[in-house]
Amino acid sequence: MFNKILIANRGEIACRVIKTARRMGIRTVAVYSEADAGARHVRLADEAVCIGPAAARESYLRPEKIVAAALATGAQAIHPGYGFLSENEDFAEACQASGVVFVGPPVAAIRAMGSKSEAKKLMEKAGVPLTPGYHGDNQAPEFLKQQADRIGYPVLIKAAAGGGGKGMRAVNSATEFLDALASCKREAKSSFGDEHVLIEKYLQRPRHIEFQIFGDSHGNCVYLFERDCSVQRRHQKVLEEAPAPGMTPERRAQMGKAAVDAAKAVGYVGAGTVEFIVNQDGTFYFMEMNTRLQVEHPVTEMITGLDLVEWQLRVGAGDTLPLLQEQLVIRGHAIEARIYAEDPDKGFLPSTGKLIHLAPPQESANVRVDTGVEQGDEITPWYDPMIAKLIVWDDSGSQSRDGALARMLQALADYRVVGVANNIGFLSRLVACPAFAGADLDTGLIERERGFLFPDAAEIPREAWLVAALAELLTDRRRSAARASRSSDPHSPWATTDGWRMNGTALRHIHLRAGETEKLVSAGYQSGGAGGFSLLLDGVSSAASASTQPGTGDFTQLVVDIAGRRLNTSVIAAGEKRHVFLDGMSYCLVLVDPLFHAAGSGGAEGGLVAPMPGKVIALIASPGQVVEKGAPLLILEAMKMEHTIAAPAAGTVKSFRFGVGEQVGDGAELVEFVVKKP
Repeated sequence: MFNKILIANRGEIACRVIKTARRMGIRTVAVYSEADAGARHVRLADEAVCIGPAAARESYLRPEKIVAAALATGAQAIHPGYGFLSENEDFAEACQASGVVFVGPPVAAIRAMGSKSEAKKLMEKAGVPLTPGYHGDNQAPEFLKQQADRIGYPVLIKAAAGGGGKGMRAVNSATEFLDALASCKREAKSSFGDEHVLIEKYLQRPRHIEFQIFGDSHGNCVYLFERDCSVQRRHQKVLEEAPAPGMTPERRAQMGKAAVDAAKAVGYVGAGTVEFIVNQDGTFYFMEMNTRLQVEHPVTEMITGLDLVEWQLRVGAGDTLPLLQEQLVIRGHAIEARIYAEDPDKGFLPSTGKLIHLAPPQESANVRVDTGVEQGDEITPWYDPMIAKLIVWDDSGSQSRDGALARMLQALADYRVVGVANNIGFLSRLVACPAFAGADLDTGLIERERGFLFPDAAEIPREAWLVAALAELLTDRRRSAARASRSSDPHSPWATTDGWRMNGTALRHIHLRAGETEKLVSAGYQSGGAGGFSLLLDGVSSAASASTQPGTGDFTQLVVDIAGRRLNTSVIAAGEKRHVFLDGMSYCLVLVDPLFHAAGSGGAEGGLVAPMPGKVIALIASPGQVVEKGAPLLILEAMKMEHTIAAPAAGTVKSFRFGVGEQVGDGAELVEFVVKKP
């Protein structure tokens, strides 16, 4: 076994590999970019080496720098994680040439499966079922359109060297094809350095089911059952579960054999995933093979009780597989949710910023959190905006999936994230959605259930306003006590903020706002202020009290009693914002200073601004062009995804502030736009 390994990755997968290596007594070396100098994976590793600037192409995507770091630190092997260079044959070859073990499949297997089109040719020879499509080398746009017309719409354009939903577009009609192809090729070139695409029939209501396979260098190969990854947005997985609901033993054996046949066809060694597109009637087609560990591997670990990273390291060191096929069993049901810094209500637009407060649910045998960040860390525009993977497991027989759903809802309700937009509320609705709860699954579930998943903004409950007000009152009390303790007379009555008055009752007015709604909470001090308060909101008075939970040291964790109803809640202050976590939901209120009147600002009025830092990659409109509302004006690339900036109304494009290839900051004015007068 290895004594020291280098991890050629970052974030949660680097932390995940470090955890297993440490348990096995293996020392670890982290690599990091300048942007990741203080990252969690760097803090956890035994050693760390800086390999370049923030941009991945200058650091994490530079094979020579990573191999050099391995040689300089005496690492015997390199674990690539997933993404970045994990499926790069040149990197695997460079490791081999330097005498460092690449913890992954042979170079030939990566090469064979690295191109989706070439992989499909191999699978056809191996007798694995294929989706109808075009997988050839002719990449002329008009020829590809002819192939799409022949296959019949809808079709799916896919980057041949791609993965993770990047470089992929669904096209519903011939008129949309060429624009979608151009966009797909740009994204594929940016993400993978290869704009080669293939065309496939886009199946109606398909499921995405993948099989975890494992091979060793002694000719053994097994499948560790399946994962259902049907719930996706932008062709990227959101929820994954194992085993797949409704999978019969006969179908599992049939698909598992096809997955193993696919692996054996390329002499596969190590962890891999064979992905299938599955019709509602159970017929299945080979989609692609990922020659690496998958993001969603924890659900397989939970139902098998195995550590797949340990298997990778043992196989990489030349050991045989720890178990044979007949020794592998499924126990219980597991679900994984990807916690992202993104805004689902804005088309899942990624969010950047400091994690002012980050409190995941308590981990146990049933709840697991894989993360690469901690409170105080930054979500930057340089890399994928994942905060964590939340995994739950339940083993209650035939009701295991229902138990896992309940555990996931509770764990999401317990998650606290402040500082960036996040998808926790969306995930809670997704897990509770009748279609998902009832296992009515397909890759279009999110679009199909938009009404349930994207409801109109609900009215903020009365309790949330009152809890925010109580948090302010307790904060004032704490600050007053701290000031008194530092004074020359800590027991002075003038330092006490208990609301005592000689004649009458003191009132404290707290102004709060949410969107366009502003409310005033008036607080009267009960029993001289030593006990609770009388809170007046919208003409209704409620007796209330609050205290901090022991050991918190601040006022984020509160036990609140409002009109006889006791609530365990949290309030996190971030500037003037007050994030209230209540009954599994979160609400953002703003504390309004009535003495402060901000001057109105024109700012970028008449223009359009960048929703986040990125790079302009295409100008669609031209200066002086008259456009209708919703017309695409330019394309911004950020966090490896394309974001189209569209006209907010009918009007005229006066000018562009940036050219193609230029970097822009968050909030930068991109277009000078004149709205058409009514």
